[in-house]
Amino acid sequence: MNEFILYNTDDGKAEIKIILDNNSHTIWLSQKQMAELFDVSVKTVNEHIINIYKELELEEGSTIRNFRIVQREGSREVEREISHYNLKLILSVGYRISSSRGTQFRKWATSTLEEYLVKGFVMNDERLKDPQGWDYFDELLERIRDIRASEKRFYQKVKDLFSQTSVDYDSKSDLAKKFFQTIQNKLLYAETGMTAAELIFSRADGDKPNMGLTSWKGDRVRKGDIETSKNYLVKDEISNLNRLVTMFLDYAEDKAARKQQIKMEEWIEQTDKFLAFNERAVLTGAGSVSHDRMTKYVDKEYERFAENRKILESKIAEDEFSKEVEVLIKKKK
Repeated sequence: MNEFILYNTDDGKAEIKIILDNNSHTIWLSQKQMAELFDVSVKTVNEHIINIYKELELEEGSTIRNFRIVQREGSREVEREISHYNLKLILSVGYRISSSRGTQFRKWATSTLEEYLVKGFVMNDERLKDPQGWDYFDELLERIRDIRASEKRFYQKVKDLFSQTSVDYDSKSDLAKKFFQTIQNKLLYAETGMTAAELIFSRADGDKPNMGLTSWKGDRVRKGDIETSKNYLVKDEISNLNRLVTMFLDYAEDKAARKQQIKMEEWIEQTDKFLAFNERAVLTGAGSVSHDRMTKYVDKEYERFAENRKILESKIAEDEFSKEVEVLIKKKK
């Protein structure tokens, strides 16, 4: 699925929906979109493209690509293969068109767009420092916390930090994996009063909508989503846990920056002290539900949930078919 970014011209007269290609770090526009962007005719854009290829300024094969686009033609929507051109060619056309629109786009492409393609985000530092009207800084912080506390990123960050601060850390050992799970469980327990296994065991239910999950990847719950404890948390729990994880990572980073070397076992004690200092519940032991027990339980619940979903989808399809038949009968009458 393509990703898009909206570009608005400074005069406010045009809004261009640009296809964003993170894999090759470029964007794609059709001739029609370029004409709207530079405020010229499609014929003018086409003539410039022909000359660019004719003069061998750019190679056609590497700058053109077809995308299947849905567009309105008259009273109906039609899906067609439309030729699009990458950023290099767009800029070449822009240089050949002497207009303020072209200058504005080049400035945007060489600053804002380049930063977005490389980093995946763009920040308006001055606006965040001096908000006018709505202040979105708190929302930005919340989203950063959520990203930072995601399971993969948290694991990677903890692994990096503890490899710097723990004298006996070995990323390939079973002890290291168990160590990460212990830290993760302690933080989750501090917020919910349950370990990851206990949380999933208590909230996974094949009869509930979405099996009790509150978040998941894609457009529907799949088996790969059901063993992630964070997927079962409600909004306030997620917000509080994200804040706690961020505090903990800052605490660990501070130790790393001061080059304090301790053993992994001592890190467990430090985590307990961190939680106790912040007046959070401290987990002792491994919890009442083992990982294996949780896995077996959640797999059975998913089977029941998948069967219930299949029955429901079949019923919805039958109802829709019945309605279509009724419409056809009425039209025939």
